[in-house]
Amino acid sequence: MSATTIHRAASRNALRWGLRLASLAACLLAWQWAAGHHLNLGLLTFQNVPPPVEVAQAAWELLHSPQLLGHLRASLWRVFSGFAVAALVGIVLGLTIGRWQRWQDVLMPPLEMLRPIPAVAWIPLAILMFPSSEMSMIFITFTGALFPILLNTIHGVEQIDPRLIASARSLGGGAWAIFVEVVLPGAAPSIVTGLSIGMGTAWFCLVTAEMISGQFGIGYYTWASYTIQNYADIVVGMLVIGALGMGSSVLVKRAGHALMPWHQQEGKA
Repeated sequence: MSATTIHRAASRNALRWGLRLASLAACLLAWQWAAGHHLNLGLLTFQNVPPPVEVAQAAWELLHSPQLLGHLRASLWRVFSGFAVAALVGIVLGLTIGRWQRWQDVLMPPLEMLRPIPAVAWIPLAILMFPSSEMSMIFITFTGALFPILLNTIHGVEQIDPRLIASARSLGGGAWAIFVEVVLPGAAPSIVTGLSIGMGTAWFCLVTAEMISGQFGIGYYTWASYTIQNYADIVVGMLVIGALGMGSSVLVKRAGHALMPWHQQEGKA
């Protein structure tokens, strides 16, 4: 690779990061201006929204709080436990439903009825079904992660070119060999996308899940801050959940791509 090519690539990368940082800075300045001037647009008001300076101070205090580690440990355990079970169940069901029409006819009707139910609606039933609040919270994150993984897996199987399967069968491949060597690799990109989205939705459901809890968790911290009207801490909790959700989704996606060397994404202009 020539020095000119390396220089151009570095320039493009610097430009991309510059645009991203500028976008973030513009959002922070707009937030600071709207909160500082107590902007009131009728349907939308910033009169009680804390400015970024107050949020930064609250974040600094949380960072030095002895409770932070307990909050993070509790939330990470709940999210990753629910996500792991959702990944296993979603991938197995998705491969089964996508590959065999009869199983699709049997399983999809009840799953499609359950899919639109929001996580908050599961709270009373989760409390009744599980003997501990910890299991209830893991179940809520499980329901949030399950359906993105399931539907993306089904889509990944269904979009495989039938000619690939026919070619493998004509070459003497059995049902298991076709499933392992054609269906799984073909559906893998969609599965990874579903896992990445599912991780994000698991974090999305965290506040809902930790409404059941009265102890620890970033979601509980956010909800408790709302109940005592500590507005800066609400925003801090939201930002922590957003950062953890984004980071874990990126890690899942990168790990998936590392396991798929045959899948090369097209570059973006």
